Amino acid sequence: MIDVNENFKNTSAEQRASGEKQLVRVGITHGDTNGVGYELILKIFSDSEMFDLLTPIVYGSPKVATYYRKALASQTNFQTVARAEEAAPGRLNLVSCFDDEIKVEMGQPSAEAGLAARLALEMAVRDLKEGKIDVLVTAPVNKKTLESDSFPYAGHTDYLDAALGSGDGSALMMLASGSLRVALATTHLPISKVAAAITPELLEKKLRTLHTALQQDFLLSMPRIAVLGLNPHNGDGGLLGDEEENVIRPVVRKLSEEGLNVFGPYAADGFFGSGDYSHFDAVFAMYHDQGLAPFKALAMDQGVNVTLGLPFLRTSPDHGTAYDIVGQGIASELSFRHALFMAVDLFRNRRIYQEAGTNPLPKLYHDRREDQRPRRFSPASELEGKDLEPREANRDAEIDN
Repeated sequence: MIDVNENFKNTSAEQRASGEKQLVRVGITHGDTNGVGYELILKIFSDSEMFDLLTPIVYGSPKVATYYRKALASQTNFQTVARAEEAAPGRLNLVSCFDDEIKVEMGQPSAEAGLAARLALEMAVRDLKEGKIDVLVTAPVNKKTLESDSFPYAGHTDYLDAALGSGDGSALMMLASGSLRVALATTHLPISKVAAAITPELLEKKLRTLHTALQQDFLLSMPRIAVLGLNPHNGDGGLLGDEEENVIRPVVRKLSEEGLNVFGPYAADGFFGSGDYSHFDAVFAMYHDQGLAPFKALAMDQGVNVTLGLPFLRTSPDHGTAYDIVGQGIASELSFRHALFMAVDLFRNRRIYQEAGTNPLPKLYHDRREDQRPRRFSPASELEGKDLEPREANRDAEIDN
């Protein structure tokens, strides 16, 4: 198990004493150079108040940044620095990640753009591991152009798991917007392979990661997690699949008996439309579109992609390269801005959590509750008295046949 607090244990006493007076140093990768990355970065930092919150350090290309600045008639200035240590607060800093010329073709996927995205990401990750930046925010990439023989990963999450984590798949993808949080058991996997990938070992590992992250990064002392089923109508008692009974439910029961507030599985089709998600601190979906389709319907412009289970923090906007509108000046920067805000908030939360657990006072009393079976707490008052084990019936079964 990775010690996700290790990065924060190295913080000096002087830094801890200064607390939030220190601006968080946010590394920002430029993403696909033919996508909306630079357009959104320039738009966000045209607002000088952003520099009151963080010190931005963009990993990219001064030539490409200048190209977009001219093409968009942007008034946002940036300062090129040789390395992250030279970045200064109160300005947009840019570290050059490569010297080669690169052809910019707005809205067009290309191998050059993929290589530029990879070089920026790799440099930013090195600096993150060495403590030169505090958190990482990544601009959108094209997974097809990013992948190569030297980069055999299906996106940011898999790469960061290998580069920053244990490499065993512990990293967890979660989309967040306010109190709405949706985590995924599987991420960028063809739907034909999802059922085989849903194993008790995978679910238990991911749910434990989610529980820990909600505690330390979101400061939720007793997080409530709803687990969705895999099949339509929760399998209809085995008629439409048996993963709910044979795989998902035993894991939920095991974690519940340990005292974790994990509930389900719930039929996915009516869960979001009925508002049931609002009774929980996080929802755990089985596959990509099961969780992200309703999430983006509810929070498209405010959503943030967060990578959990790593010793470092990474966020990104919840959208892609937006090839179809790049360069038109109409791309919304809201999700990217929220990704920056969340990175700063989570960094501070994790520091608070780590410091709160340092040198705790000895326990001088006996808690009689510890003699009892671990309790499960109802996610909402209207659910009290109900069996919060997996729902047997689906409210939409009668109308979706």
